[in-house]
Amino acid sequence: MYKNILIPMALDHGIGEAALAIARTLLAEGGQITALHVYEAPSGTASAYLDDKVVQEAYEKAKAKLEERAKDQPDVTAAIVKGHSGRGIIDFAVKIDADCIVLGSHKPGLIDYLLGSTAARVVRHAPCAVHVLREPA
Repeated sequence: MYKNILIPMALDHGIGEAALAIARTLLAEGGQITALHVYEAPSGTASAYLDDKVVQEAYEKAKAKLEERAKDQPDVTAAIVKGHSGRGIIDFAVKIDADCIVLGSHKPGLIDYLLGSTAARVVRHAPCAVHVLREPA
């Protein structure tokens, strides 16, 4: 059983509920679950066309959506960080001393074999156990 479980959440995917159910199964009595969203601000050419206010509004919208998903979950704390998804998840897991990450993943495609998915990066570099949850086919 784990005392401090981190659940990274992509806010546009429904896998969060399944990840929460698994986290609760793995959670030790008195443990804590943290739902994390890593906000990736537009970069490269796209960022040149976006006003800072628009980017901040998008961040605030993502934060509100995460908080909405977590509000009725008494054993879940919501957190949002800015950065690259894989690195942000790993860094946050270290920061909160997570002992398990429950992470959703899609079926790998060719691009994932060439570049690697966020889940693959987290599995390779996480400082703790990682439970990967596949989306149903």
